[in-house]
Amino acid sequence: MKSVPQHLDQPVTGFIRQDFAELRDSMTTREALEAVRREGIGEKIVYFYVLDEEQRLVGVLPTRRLLTAMPEELIGGLMIRRVVAIPKTATLLEACEFFVLHKFLAFPVVDEERHVLGLIDVGVFTEEVFDIAERAQHEDVFETIGFHVSQVRDAGPLRSFRYRFPWLLATLVSGMACALLASLFRVTLAQSLVIAFFLTLVLGLGESVSIQSMTVTIQALRATRPTLRWYLRSLWREVATALLLGAAAGLIVATIVWLWLGGGRAGAVIGGTILSSLIMACLLGLSIPSILHALRLDPKIAAGPLTLAVADLFTLFFYLSIATWLLRP
Repeated sequence: MKSVPQHLDQPVTGFIRQDFAELRDSMTTREALEAVRREGIGEKIVYFYVLDEEQRLVGVLPTRRLLTAMPEELIGGLMIRRVVAIPKTATLLEACEFFVLHKFLAFPVVDEERHVLGLIDVGVFTEEVFDIAERAQHEDVFETIGFHVSQVRDAGPLRSFRYRFPWLLATLVSGMACALLASLFRVTLAQSLVIAFFLTLVLGLGESVSIQSMTVTIQALRATRPTLRWYLRSLWREVATALLLGAAAGLIVATIVWLWLGGGRAGAVIGGTILSSLIMACLLGLSIPSILHALRLDPKIAAGPLTLAVADLFTLFFYLSIATWLLRP
């Protein structure tokens, strides 16, 4: 559960503005309009607040009612008497809850005697929503690579190491496994340097697609209860997407290799590998978070390092196997 930003606990009075019009319930529409012209109003005005002779809030007057009323109508007869106001003791978080519950564009902030201290408008609420959303996105990025921001924020070096190093082990293990796998195909790599030139490109494409697919799956798992039917439907969608991605990327790279280096078979190796590895990357991006979710593990934390590690292994295996098959003398 994500923590609430500390500034949301501050008093709402620190966020109010004073550029709003106060009217009297005894005024006519003509007098109210003259008062508005004389005193001026803020650019963001939405509602006019009506006070009694003792400066207490007794009603609210929407702008449309004021502009369309007859000149001699009394403000007291036009105003809405049930006014939703925010007490001055409220926090900014509580004020944001008012916008969610009541869907108004502004609220007056009042003291215990209903004297208006100021106005808070929807702009404050939207700024907070976007700020929280941005914080959540940053949190999700760190969760994808294997740890919560809250775990390492303000932590010492030893504590940060304890949280971060275990997830790096997945990368270390997969890297050693890839090195061992490459050593089994040393003859193929020695016979064709072109294959070595494009190794980073092939691995990078596989990792990118696996992360994309994993991110989509994790978002879906937040809002959907996964079932076998859901998985099969998602599997079909991912396979179709992977075929399009792999065919497009593989064709582009194979054509570049053929035109640049004149290696038709090398281009076929690289293009075929991209196609097969992207299909596998999509499957891994869907399957690994789904399996972790089924095991009641947090897919946001564990799926990232694990998906990348397995995607690298499959991509390298496909690459070197296809190269050995097509490039052998």
